[in-house]
Amino acid sequence: MKKSILLFSLLIISVASYASLEVKKVADNVYALVGETTQRSASNFGNNSTHGVIITNEGVVVIDSGASYLGAQEIHQAVQALTNKPIKIVINTGGQDHRWLGNDYFQKLGARIVASKKTQNDQKVRADYHLTRLGSLIGESLDGTNPVFADEVFDTQKNIEIGGVELELYHVGAAHTVGDIFIYMPSQSVMFAGDIVFNDRMLGIGPAKNTQSWIDVFEKMASFQPKHIVPGHGRVSDLSTATKNTQQYLKFLKDKIINILENDGDMLEASKIDQSDFHFLSGYQDIAGKNAQWVFEQMEFDY
Repeated sequence: MKKSILLFSLLIISVASYASLEVKKVADNVYALVGETTQRSASNFGNNSTHGVIITNEGVVVIDSGASYLGAQEIHQAVQALTNKPIKIVINTGGQDHRWLGNDYFQKLGARIVASKKTQNDQKVRADYHLTRLGSLIGESLDGTNPVFADEVFDTQKNIEIGGVELELYHVGAAHTVGDIFIYMPSQSVMFAGDIVFNDRMLGIGPAKNTQSWIDVFEKMASFQPKHIVPGHGRVSDLSTATKNTQQYLKFLKDKIINILENDGDMLEASKIDQSDFHFLSGYQDIAGKNAQWVFEQMEFDY
């Protein structure tokens, strides 16, 4: 009886240790680890984000390593519940904290860390900023986190073959961050979009602050016509849903700001844009007005 209770307790601890990540099967041997759509917190270790897992004959590919050492450990535990194969490759899809600050954990496991050159540079430039901000948001859950930059980089395209699985990595321009990439898995028609796609949660214009570039990058990603999209935030979706939640919102903001600028409006007017058509996205109340101001600030220099 005592042994049964002990085993049950260990099972509860194991499940709880990655409870902020919901494991969702996308296709055969392909999974999404879907994080909370709320703010980074001590309980989610900064992983308010979605991550990818690909299981191959030779080992595992992890898409985005988490926002902290403990966040990376949480991802690893979720992977271990799926397979006992080693993690061979970690791909950072961009320069935001939850895309790469767990690199140290996985590098110690022997994984290659891959990113675009612009993401690697973004990691170096913003590492201190990320750590400072995360310290105020997740506190002691940041303990043990050591910034380790990607050690294998590329300019615009890179192909990876592992265990019979082919992955195509593309950097075609700035989106949420300057180095954002998308990863296409042609055999399963799965697209790992990173922060190029936000589902369920309202996007933030982000450090790149280039709305038109983000729209263009999304268009190039969408041209692959993927069956499944694993976003940077929120649930796995089809292309139609991703378009509504991300690209249509960006185009909406851009068109509204153009109209304001053409009529000699100001930033105050921009902050009052009616964005209620997108109220279903988490964080709408907090970020909508800021997004409009950021887009206005960026676009007013073009007029």
